[in-house]
Amino acid sequence: MGTLTWVKSTANEWLGLDRVDLSSVTATGVYIIWHGGLTPRTVRVGQGDIKARLTAHRFDPAIGAYRPHGGLLVTWAAVSVQALDGVERYLAETLRPLVGDRFPEATRIPVNLPWAA
Repeated sequence: MGTLTWVKSTANEWLGLDRVDLSSVTATGVYIIWHGGLTPRTVRVGQGDIKARLTAHRFDPAIGAYRPHGGLLVTWAAVSVQALDGVERYLAETLRPLVGDRFPEATRIPVNLPWAA
């Protein structure tokens, strides 16, 4: 299993999708958006230019529909370009996001989840 370093705030807290400052983010990798609340669920899993993708998702009504469920949280991890498809495939099959149904046809590359100890 690969080990990713998932991004959190300097206070070691999860980042709010609508509040996180993406201006200095230069990473290419994978990301997870989820809603908080009593029964948190993964809303979206994706890959690519983190800054561009998350900026676009802030305005996506399908993702925004989950804001009332406890707010939208986000984390991401840098991943090599060669591993992007496989890691995204693993995350999508493991986390079963509420939004998005087309994921890469690639061999799954297992990685640690952000919530794992």
